[in-house]
Amino acid sequence: MIDVQSLTKVYRNQKGIFDLNFSISEGEVFGYLGPNGAGKTTTIRNLMGFVNPDSGTCRIMGLNCRTQASQIHRCLGYLPGEMAFFESYTAIGYLKFMAEMKKVSDLKRMYDLIDRFELDTRGNIKKMSKGMKQKLGLVVAFMGDPLVYLLDEPSSGLDPLMQNEFVELVLDERSRGKTFLMSSHIFDEIERTCDRVGIIKDGYLRAIEDIHDLKSSRKQTYIVRLEGPDDEKIVSEGGIEFRSISPLCVELSISGDYTKMFSVLSRCHVVSFEARSQGIEEMFIKYYGEDIK
Repeated sequence: MIDVQSLTKVYRNQKGIFDLNFSISEGEVFGYLGPNGAGKTTTIRNLMGFVNPDSGTCRIMGLNCRTQASQIHRCLGYLPGEMAFFESYTAIGYLKFMAEMKKVSDLKRMYDLIDRFELDTRGNIKKMSKGMKQKLGLVVAFMGDPLVYLLDEPSSGLDPLMQNEFVELVLDERSRGKTFLMSSHIFDEIERTCDRVGIIKDGYLRAIEDIHDLKSSRKQTYIVRLEGPDDEKIVSEGGIEFRSISPLCVELSISGDYTKMFSVLSRCHVVSFEARSQGIEEMFIKYYGEDIK
């Protein structure tokens, strides 16, 4: 559905994207993560056909993103990271204008999305908050019921309630076989919606990970308070991963079999035991700090 091969685009400051290779299958939600300036937006702009790559190709539905962009845009939902509106318009006026541009004749889905995101369409766009403008952009991206979505930081500026509503919308669309490339800084959003995630830094694609594999391999962390120094010694010699947080308080990290941990703790005097799950965010941090090109 989306295919990127050896894609390179270098700007005068020597920043850009370098030899990107990845593909996204039909019906897949692909997360795209990286620090600011990593190359996420440049990748999306190449997929939209807004810029010419220096080398390599990108295709959506088998169509060349540069030479056949107009055909691709007919079945594409796009949300840019920095949105520009006709600010003299009211929200409803702008939506109807965009519906006409997109040749959307049935406006029921548009009005359903307006209700879903609690978008106030009466006011002038110029006076809208960042969050309200983000909702407006989401309605525009989704109202044509496209086959493919390219979303750049789609929940930026949304409150937690609307972030959750956006996640539910993505899950609804995924269940209908829609395809997504979605850049985001919100790790919970990525964990809940995506099948795979690509991690980009300094223009290089550092890794592509399966979210389900990451979930199954995540470590469980336990904060254990012990009664005395002898208990701490038992833990330190027990062959399990741990670190001392404070006197008589240790953090245990377990992945997979918990038998050894419980065997060690059964020989200790445990004062308290608190479980903490490792978040997806913690696992991604290692890629931001390592050179694995």
